[in-house]
Order: sequence, then C-alpha cells, then structure tokens
Amino acid sequence: MKGPRPCKDRMGFSNRSFRVDTVKLQHRYQQLQRLVHPDFFSQRSQTERDFSEKHSTLVNDAYKTLLAPLSRGLYLLKLHGIEIPEGTDYEMDRQFLVEIMDINEKLAEAQSEAAMKEIESIVRAKQKELTDNVSRAFEQDDFEKAKEILTKMKYFSNVEEKIKLKKIPL
Repeated sequence: MKGPRPCKDRMGFSNRSFRVDTVKLQHRYQQLQRLVHPDFFSQRSQTERDFSEKHSTLVNDAYKTLLAPLSRGLYLLKLHGIEIPEGTDYEMDRQFLVEIMDINEKLAEAQSEAAMKEIESIVRAKQKELTDNVSRAFEQDDFEKAKEILTKMKYFSNVEEKIKLKKIPL
C-alpha cells in the first residue's frame, strides 16, 4: 500500500453535483473501507499500517463531508474557490436574523418535550427548504446564492446543536 496522494476529490466525487445518492455513497464508503481499513493490515509492515490508517481516515472524513448537506455544500464551494470565513456574518438580511433570534428565544424558553419537538420540526423544515434551494443554486452554477444559503444553513445547524445540548439531561 502506498501513502495517500494529495487530492481535492473526495471518494470519486468528481461530478461536483450537490445531489448525492446516499445509498451509493454509503456503498462506495464501505468498498473503500474494505480496501484500506487498518484491521486488514495488522500483519503488515509498520509503513503499510500507517498508510492504511491515513487512507482510512481520509475515507472517513470524505464520507462525513459528503453525507451532510451543509458540509457537502461548503466542500463544493471550496472546489470552486469560494469559502465562507469562520466567525463572519455573510451580509445576512435583517428578517433572517430576526427569525433565528426568535427560534433561539423559543428554544431558551422551551420547558416541555412538546415545545422542543415543535422547534425541532420548524428547524428541520427550514433545513429541508434551504437544502432544496442550495441544490438548485449549484445546478444553476449560482455560487454566490449557494454561499448565501449555506450561511443560513450554518445558522440553523447551530440551532440544531443547541437543541441536542438542551435535550441531554445534566
């Protein structure tokens, strides 16, 4: 086994389409892991075991990146030379920011499982809508629109994390 080559392409993701068949993606992931997983290299040389570990890590990272719409979209933007800098707001419109504030306030005030489920449902619906919109933006090669939508998706992803944390009993 040789060491991994530097490559921008993740798991044969050369068509650069936002739409991904997750069943095929999972199948490809499993195929690649059968080839490179460290468990299959336990009796090999240290160099081969190290290469196997590096390959396996790359395959895992690629799978995680391509599986989630937000990370997949950010990866596609990066392939086109566009990045959304961390910790910056991408010229978000006031109405959207008010919507996020309202959801965060509802989340902070939520005291029942029903209230949490309602917020979760709202966020899930918004993420689905944004995922559909970003898919269309990529299909039309409208990378600025995709960037704007992905920034909104990041906000909702942060809300999803807050929901998960609030659900965990301390």
